[in-house]
Amino acid sequence: MKNNIPKMERLLKKEKCVALVAPSFVTDFTYPSFVWRLKKFGFDKVVELTFGAKMVNMEYHKLLKKSKGLVISSPCPGVVSTITNKFPELKNKLVKIDSPVVAMAKICKKHFPKHKTIFLSPCDFKKIEAESCKYIDGIIDYDQLKELFGKYKIRKPLFRKKIKFDKFYNDYTKIFPLSGGLAKTAHIKKIIRKDEIKIIDGINEVVEFLKNPDPKIKLLDCLFCVGGCIGGPHTNKKLSVKQKHNKVMQYLRKARKEDIPENRKGLVSKAKGIKFSGKCWFN
Repeated sequence: MKNNIPKMERLLKKEKCVALVAPSFVTDFTYPSFVWRLKKFGFDKVVELTFGAKMVNMEYHKLLKKSKGLVISSPCPGVVSTITNKFPELKNKLVKIDSPVVAMAKICKKHFPKHKTIFLSPCDFKKIEAESCKYIDGIIDYDQLKELFGKYKIRKPLFRKKIKFDKFYNDYTKIFPLSGGLAKTAHIKKIIRKDEIKIIDGINEVVEFLKNPDPKIKLLDCLFCVGGCIGGPHTNKKLSVKQKHNKVMQYLRKARKEDIPENRKGLVSKAKGIKFSGKCWFN
């Protein structure tokens, strides 16, 4: 496992940095104190990937309105790598749309042009994607982040800290890291039928499907890890997939009750002028 800690420490000492946080963070950390801990650690801005996921969903919606054959979701670099290596004949079926982290990194580069972007990752495959993306300046996984919190004694506060994410708030895409999260949040019910969507988590099951794809399927929404990104190797190993799934759903319910000021919401206008489809890291 690559040690990303030294680079992250250097960036935080020399530059203003923005943390790119996936909603899967709740498997290992507590909201909202996690935002406070990241700021105390040295991040100038902390944003969640949910607004990036919203923009990604809009691109999938547009694509599926006009597509006729099978398309395979591509936010998971583990799936992309597997298809590229084992099923090269299906590579052209991979959707050429950014993942939420790349989309969010582009948005942050627009709004915080002097900041370095650092992605907090639940898995190693996302490191491959991030290191291939010119919009992402650094990456660190949850285990390494815990190590740093321990090293610098950035503990969970004894009293409640209500610091919220900086801008770009979006709630419904908080389930994006769960199996089927993309299909369930891309508003595609009126575009393709339920029986034309296949949701698979766990690479063994993905491979079995790809050996003999069902010809009626128009969208394969698949993730490498069982349970989705919450099953990533750097997420909480003491919890079952079901327990981690429940944490995300609890987080979603809690978030929907938050009173978010207009200037913090993830409005589409905030992404004006940014292209989220076309050339991707795996092209």
